[in-house]
Amino acid sequence: MDKNRIDGAAKEIKGATKEVIGKVTGDHLKEAAGAAEKGVGTAQRKVGEAIDKAKDALG
Repeated sequence: MDKNRIDGAAKEIKGATKEVIGKVTGDHLKEAAGAAEKGVGTAQRKVGEAIDKAKDALG
C-alpha cells in the first residue's frame, strides 16, 4: 500500500474534523481550512491508489 493512501486518508479525517468544529463553533475560517485540507487529503489518497494500481498492473 502506497504511503500517499495512508497520509491522504489521515488528512481527510483531520480536515473533516476541523470542518465540523468550524461549523459547530461558527468559525468560518476553520471550516474553510478543514474543507481545504480534506480536499488535499482526498487528492493525495487518490494519487496513492493510482500508484498502487500501476504497481499491480506492472506486476
